[in-house]
Order: sequence, then C-alpha cells, then structure tokens
Amino acid sequence: MKIRSLRLRLMISATGAILLALTIAGFGMVALFERHVERRIGSELDTYLNQIAARTIFDADGTASLSGKLADPRFDQVYSGLYWQIADETANNYTRSRSLWDVKLDLPPDVPTLGVIDVHDVDGPQGTRLRAHERRLIFDTGQGEKILRLTVAIDNGVVANLSADFAAEVTLSLLLLAAFLIVAGWVQINVGLRPLSAIRRGLTAIASGKTKRLAIDGLSEIAPLVEEVNSLLDVQDDAMARARDRAADLAHGFKTPLTALLADAARLRGGGNAQIADEIERTVTRMRGHIERELTRSRLRNTLTTAAIELAPVVQGLIDTLKRTPGGEHIDFELRLEAGLTARIEHDDLNEILGNLLENAVRHARGKVRLVAARAGAGVGLDIEDDGPGIASAHLKAATDRGKRLDSSSVGAGQGSGAGLGLAIVCDVLDHYGQNLTLNRSDLGGLKASFELAG
Repeated sequence: MKIRSLRLRLMISATGAILLALTIAGFGMVALFERHVERRIGSELDTYLNQIAARTIFDADGTASLSGKLADPRFDQVYSGLYWQIADETANNYTRSRSLWDVKLDLPPDVPTLGVIDVHDVDGPQGTRLRAHERRLIFDTGQGEKILRLTVAIDNGVVANLSADFAAEVTLSLLLLAAFLIVAGWVQINVGLRPLSAIRRGLTAIASGKTKRLAIDGLSEIAPLVEEVNSLLDVQDDAMARARDRAADLAHGFKTPLTALLADAARLRGGGNAQIADEIERTVTRMRGHIERELTRSRLRNTLTTAAIELAPVVQGLIDTLKRTPGGEHIDFELRLEAGLTARIEHDDLNEILGNLLENAVRHARGKVRLVAARAGAGVGLDIEDDGPGIASAHLKAATDRGKRLDSSSVGAGQGSGAGLGLAIVCDVLDHYGQNLTLNRSDLGGLKASFELAG
C-alpha cells in the first residue's frame, strides 16, 4: 500500500538508514574487536614463549623443565584454558604445565623452521579447541644439543567470550544511539516540514476569508511555491471580477427591453387587450426570474468563502427597507438575535437569502413576521416565520426540490409564483455553502423557513 504521508515516508526512510548504518557499524566494530583481541592474545603467547625459552633448564639426565613459574596463575589451574608444553624431539618426552594435567597437546606433524613462531589450532582438554603458538629451538644442555618444540596455547573460547561480551555491550549502546538518532530525525523532519504547515494554515486562512494572500517569508525552497499560489489567486480574482462584470452587463442589457415589454403590455391593456397583456406580463416576470436566478448562480460559481460578517446589521438593514415598502409598512417585525452572531458568507449572498425569505414572508403575512437567529453548534441557525396562509403540508418538500416550482394552487391565498422563484434562488445560494433550506409550519400559522450557516 502506498504511504500518502510525506512525514511518515521520511521517517521510515530515516529509520531504515539509521538501523542499516548502525547494524553495519556494529558488525564492523565486533570484527575489529576480535582482530584486536587475537593480536593482543597472540602477542601475549609470544611473550610466554620467550619466557619459557629463557627459563628452560635441564637436569642430569637431560630432561627439560622450567627454572620457575610463569607469572600467569592460570598455568597452575587445571584446565584453565592457558597451557604450555615442551616437546623434546631428541628424547621424545614432554614437559607440560600443571593446567594441562595429563593431557598432551597433539601438534601437527610438520617440522617448523628453527626460531620461527608457527600458529596452529589444535585439540585441547575436554574437547576444546586451542590457538597454539609454537617455536622450535636448539638448546645446549652441556652434554650436547637438544631440539625442543616450545608451545603455548589458549582456549579459543576466551576470544569468543570476549567478543560476545563486547557485542552485547555494543548492541545495547547502538540501540540507545539508534533511539536517539530516530528521535532526532523525527524532530528534524518536523522542523523541515514546518513551512508546509504554515502554507496549509495560510491556505485555510484564505479559504475562510481571513486573508487574501500567502505571506510566508524565509526559506528559498518554499518561496517559489508561495509565489505560484499567490499568482494563481490573482488569476482567480481577476476571473471572478470579470465574471461579475459580465453578469452586471447582462442584467443591464435585459433590463431596458423587459421594461419596454411591460410598457407595451400596459398599452395593450389600456386598448382592451387584457388577455394578451397578462400573457406578456407573465412572460416578462418569468424571464426576469430566470435571469435573476442564473445571475445568482453565475456569481456563486465565482465566489470564495470570505471572512465572517455580523448578522445584526444585515438583518436590521433589510427590515428597515421592508418597512418602507407598501407591503411591509403594516407588518410587526419580531427580531430575536443573539448578540455577536457572525456567519462565514459573502455579504451579497446573505442579502440574497434573507431578502428573498423576508420578502416572501412580508408578501404573505397577515400582520406579523418573526426572525430568530441563535448559535447552533459551530454555526448559526436562522428561522423566518410569518402568520400567513403558509404552504400546504403536501407541498412543503416539493417547494425546495431542485427544478420544482410552486403555483397558486400549492400555496395559501394571495401567494403567487414569485414565492417559488425566491425559494429556488435561496436553495441555490445555500447549496453553494453546503447548507439546505427546510420548510415547516410555523406556530404563527404560516410558513417557517429554517437554515444554518457556518459560524
């Protein structure tokens, strides 16, 4: 399975490299230690050979022995692992250390060069293997010359035990070093990736509207990425501005012809052609509604989430405007807004939502409209209610379905097609922000429109 975390990839790579390097180093250190021990022991064995040669004496019958004990007490301990032996080639007899007891070292049958130290692996007491240093010398006994093979041997297990002890200590030390290096690697990786976290936070701030551009100073490796992101944001802002301008031009371009059509309809009505005038007015109304809805969709497609805006001024501004309209001057507006409520939404989009819902409520209310806004989890919940006839229960769900349109038979008396169009626009705007519009019966008797916005 492919690992998607860059941090985890780097950590696995670093850990693998650390463990591989320390493993190789561990084997290398143990091998070097073994070679050092072998050289050191070989040097000691050669020293013992020289001491034996210097202390070799002969009795009256020519038997070789040592004039004194060697310094290492292991030569006097039975099967201690350190041994010496003197082999008389002339008389074919042996003198050996107490540590060998009754065991004779079986040396290879070759004849070493006089004075040269040979090294052999031979069998020792109790099935052990020994590293033997042998030297062939000629001694003058006073009664003639004798050729002696002087041998000093040590148990190979001594080297193995020393190497094993060293390997255990090195392994523990390397494990501690590996743990430290892995932790240090983790810290280094996190420090190295910190600029990417700063970029992520910057992008989050841009998405939430807290800032417009990335502003990360310092590392030359990150600067090109920051510049490219900011350039992309500049291009997007330009595209959004052009889209808004085109939408405004389109709305202005349709406004004059539609106004002219309404004037023509009025003249037809004055001339007694009321039926044709009504048809033209309905057509113009539908065209205006479709244009308004498509312009809203176009604006939404080119809108990024901006900074949180305060709800109270927007709501109060809309209420003040509606109170000056013919339909709203006799309406009792009841506002229940918690203090300090904010929502992350474009100012124009919030006006679009609240304006359509409040206009719809004013249009159908008998005398009262209520707006309630309160915190809902991490966001804000809003309810707009009226005491009008409302929408038939059977048509509540259909009123917010995409592509559905309410007519006068689906709503209470006095409601026209504008209600369905306004709700459709509200649904489009809320859908852009990932929210839904919910319609229910109000305890005032009319319609209750509810929705939430991110706080």
